[in-house]
Amino acid sequence: MDQIASWVATAATIIAACFTASNLGSRVTGIGFIIFTLGSIAWFTTGYLTDQPALMWTNVVMTGLNLFGVYRWLGRQAKLEEGASKAAEASAAQPGEDLFPASALTASKLLGRDGEPLGSTVDAMLSCHGGTLRYLVVAQGGVAGVGETFRRVDWHYAGVQDGSVKTDMTSADFEALPELQKDNWPGR
Repeated sequence: MDQIASWVATAATIIAACFTASNLGSRVTGIGFIIFTLGSIAWFTTGYLTDQPALMWTNVVMTGLNLFGVYRWLGRQAKLEEGASKAAEASAAQPGEDLFPASALTASKLLGRDGEPLGSTVDAMLSCHGGTLRYLVVAQGGVAGVGETFRRVDWHYAGVQDGSVKTDMTSADFEALPELQKDNWPGR
């Protein structure tokens, strides 16, 4: 029985780590914490069956932390994202300019002139006093953050349409933009 519990714990821990490390949004991360919770319960069981009190107590604490992660990502963060989404939808039905959640600018695809994905927005820089969006930082290529290139797309070349970040640039226009260093972005 202890072998079964340890293999369940191992599998759950690996799968949960993949879910949380992928950073695919609050729901996927929350599911990762649910799986982590199952893994910590299985590790506790392994500790109990093999008379390892340190393993048991570690996983009592880990279960509590994992449950906090479930609340954080499936409760609080999911509700915040839902609130932002509802505000954007409501603004589309009212006169005036539509709203778009700023948090979406850290995880949206930048679509080019023909709708082709040019890269993924990783951040946006805004002016402190007026709140004007100055530029986007867009990542392109790479795998899991390794080997990606970063480019600055000035906001006057981009915008939000139908819930997506779009630009009139072609792939060639985008790739002609100078590369940014990951840790050194322009101040203006």
